[in-house]
Amino acid sequence: MGNTKSIGIAYSDQDLYDSDQVYVKGVLGYSVAGQGAVTQATSKSTAVTLNKSAGRITMNNAALATATNATFTLNNNLISANDTVILTISGGQTTPGSYNVFANALAAGTVSITLRNISGGSLSEAIIINFSLLHCE
Repeated sequence: MGNTKSIGIAYSDQDLYDSDQVYVKGVLGYSVAGQGAVTQATSKSTAVTLNKSAGRITMNNAALATATNATFTLNNNLISANDTVILTISGGQTTPGSYNVFANALAAGTVSITLRNISGGSLSEAIIINFSLLHCE
């Protein structure tokens, strides 16, 4: 039993609290119930709300000029001020490498996300951003 530890005559699930190392054989992440999706309504700077630990944000397809940022807020009641937000562009762009995405401010219940057009021209694409929360105490 790889993920359990002997407690004498029975086995107990591994307790991860205060563990120095965690070994995973298989999938590490959130179940389908922990994931969700949301779409921006009116512009690339429109705030969205998704109260899940992981998900997909489909941005509005409004034009974004070259070397320009679009910043929006993700409201999420699962975010604490100690968490880390992982962001990845997962679709919507015609040419991979045309954008950068990063979190630039974090507080309890909210994170500010910025998408930057690093291509040579204006782009009007509905970029899809995957996010995942690394919850910390």
